[in-house]
Amino acid sequence: MVAGALRGVVALDGPSGTGKTTVARKLAQRLSAGYLDTGAMYRVVTLAVLRAGTDPADAGAVTEVARGAEFTIGTDPGRPSVALGGEDVSAEIRGADITHAVSPVSAVPQVRELLVARQRRIIDEVLAEVGGIVVEGRDIGTVVAPDAPLKVYLTASPEIRAARRSAQDTAAGRESSHADARASVDRRDRLDSSRAASPLRAAEDAVHLDTSELEIDQVLVALCELAGHRGLLDCAAEATR
Repeated sequence: MVAGALRGVVALDGPSGTGKTTVARKLAQRLSAGYLDTGAMYRVVTLAVLRAGTDPADAGAVTEVARGAEFTIGTDPGRPSVALGGEDVSAEIRGADITHAVSPVSAVPQVRELLVARQRRIIDEVLAEVGGIVVEGRDIGTVVAPDAPLKVYLTASPEIRAARRSAQDTAAGRESSHADARASVDRRDRLDSSRAASPLRAAEDAVHLDTSELEIDQVLVALCELAGHRGLLDCAAEATR
């Protein structure tokens, strides 16, 4: 495998259940880079919306909650964290209520504008501090970081994605079944792909990588090789660590 410290931005996009979060974190750790889960930002805003008793379908009210939400998100891939008002909500934002409500919240253009601006600031800060960052989401290569030197769109069959989502929920202690997971995956795909603001789609210059039949380590090998081919790995920097 190509070794070295990442220099620049790797944008990982794709629907849920493709292994995006696990791969992004492991890749960032392996390449001594920062890590940003943009989906977690939409989830924590959704939690703020639900806690405020706001209807996720009320775009104006949702925008006001988003503007006032005080949250932080960690960029250390070894210790990712999400806090709302100083409270660790890393587990809570993965619950079924948030998963059900996050699509309408994230479809609000003003919410996306607010969070994209913040995501870009975080990327700039991490690049200045450590030199490289792996960013995952649904609009990274198309909107958040369109100039990223490496854009990858992860895919997998709906059945595989549903099985992975069900396994993740079960491992986290959340009730799940394959049928429920498949329905959730299909619903998220439909909503995220059809929204007017920053719909889920691959950037024109993104590399498509189907993870259906690949283990995590195989995906990491492919991504490291892509980063190496793009000249994004600073092996000299890694050797000094």
